[in-house]
Amino acid sequence: MAEISSPDDGLADDDVLEFRIGSHLPLDRLDKALAVLMPHHSRSRLQAWIEAGHVQVNGRAARVRQSLREDDVVSVREQAAPEDLAFTPEDVDFDVVADSAEWIVVNKPVGLVTHPGAGNWQGTLLNGLLFRYPELTQVPRAGIVHRLDKDTSGLLVVARTEVAQTSLVRQLQARSMGRRYLALAHGRMLSAGTVAREIGRDPRVPVRMSVDKPVAPKPAVTHYAVQRHGTAGDSNVSEVICRLETGRTHQIRVHLASLGHPLLGDTLYGGRPLAGAGRQMLHAWQLRFDDPAGQGEIQFEADPPADMQAVRQAIHWTWATPGVAPPDLP
Repeated sequence: MAEISSPDDGLADDDVLEFRIGSHLPLDRLDKALAVLMPHHSRSRLQAWIEAGHVQVNGRAARVRQSLREDDVVSVREQAAPEDLAFTPEDVDFDVVADSAEWIVVNKPVGLVTHPGAGNWQGTLLNGLLFRYPELTQVPRAGIVHRLDKDTSGLLVVARTEVAQTSLVRQLQARSMGRRYLALAHGRMLSAGTVAREIGRDPRVPVRMSVDKPVAPKPAVTHYAVQRHGTAGDSNVSEVICRLETGRTHQIRVHLASLGHPLLGDTLYGGRPLAGAGRQMLHAWQLRFDDPAGQGEIQFEADPPADMQAVRQAIHWTWATPGVAPPDLP
């Protein structure tokens, strides 16, 4: 089998593993041999290391399909897995609306992922929070209580202590935390209503959520009220205020699409880029919660970002809902 000896291969990092190919190891191509020698790493990860120059054979840059011979020396500089760096502090740009010893209210920009996950292990809001508030390393999930989709902007609250996190999570579970969203949807919607349909994974498209025979469905309730109607070209548009009782993935996007009114720019759920909408037109506009420190009710409001404001201005508004108040925060 392979013999492991001390590194002396010219690789820049000190943490180098060196294998000498022996007669007991099948003389296979490099990536397959490494999969045997380093079974705790996937072959795709090992291939990526080879392609990035982190593997050498006999002191020379290796190739994925390179054939090995007996007595070849393979040097590998192990790389941290992306998920291992998920909770690394990073200087990420986002606005803090207000903070206290118990909580932080963030106005999340468009394009920023809230929490690390597959394909987005770094550069997230969580990484930025750890950079700006180092004490969050002591709080589960860096204090994040609820999330917004990458291309949804707006307000969310982060807990600075475990006690505050418990309080805010309980408010979410009791449906007493108020969250109102501003949305631009296709078509002329009814003045007000409620969608109470379970949401789960779409059985046909894994990146989508669905109310139509979903996988592992969970209850979901969205209240809405139309603020005004307008047109973009020859298409009708409704500006809607939505209030969440629950917080399922893509909830507003899925529920409005289920009514036949997908959000402008939300191509995943049938929306089109009307009036220059380059992403789903959804903004977490208002947030209300009870201060975990006992200071009473706190409420915040954030204007939509520039791209959504531009879309609103490009729409020709023809009618505003008379006398219909938006859904009240609980």
